[in-house]
Amino acid sequence: MNRLLLVEDDENLVFGIQYTLSSEGYTVVLAGSLEEARNKLQADPIDLILLDVNLPDGSGYQLCSEIRAASQVPIIFLTALDEEANVVVGLDLGADDYVTKPVRTKELISRIKAVLRRKNQSKQEVSIWKSDNIQLRILEGTVLKNNTEITLTALEYRLLLMLISHPKQICSRSSILNHLWDLSGEFIDDNTLSVHIRRLREKVEDIPAAPQYIVTIRGIGYKWNVEVTGK
Repeated sequence: MNRLLLVEDDENLVFGIQYTLSSEGYTVVLAGSLEEARNKLQADPIDLILLDVNLPDGSGYQLCSEIRAASQVPIIFLTALDEEANVVVGLDLGADDYVTKPVRTKELISRIKAVLRRKNQSKQEVSIWKSDNIQLRILEGTVLKNNTEITLTALEYRLLLMLISHPKQICSRSSILNHLWDLSGEFIDDNTLSVHIRRLREKVEDIPAAPQYIVTIRGIGYKWNVEVTGK
């Protein structure tokens, strides 16, 4: 199930979009300001952002620029500013699409599906993730550190894949547990997750007690804290 972050301060518009997208099976996370959006992005992985330009505490362009400095999560601007110059600014900052208000819900859904489809195709095309001296070869299902293969359990591999595919994004403990449960069908509780994190650190970190890759965000979850490239 895709998680969408809707950054919009018009409550009437929010109600309509949230109802429509929820009916389509999306999980909709709401934010009415830049500050709130930043907090929501820190809380859980987001698959796509619907971003208003004019917000109470600043411009959506600013947030788009911040996000693009660390993440390639898809962004669709929602705005009444339909002049070509405004569209170009948004796209130049790295937005994936631009929808003008009043929003036509069927068109919005089509655009969301198109952007997510391109994102998923791009992920499937990536066969190798590289992050400093860690290399994850997707097609082979192998992980290398300093060009030497390291042995991971199936669950450790899935955990690493989730973290490394969301670099610089906090993955909450609950989202990790749900993800691993969905993929493996194994019962994984909070204590078990802590054990797997510790074992994974022992294999990928130079100094497991002072991790550089898998950092703990106290009270929330974990984050892969090193830049990642894919090819």
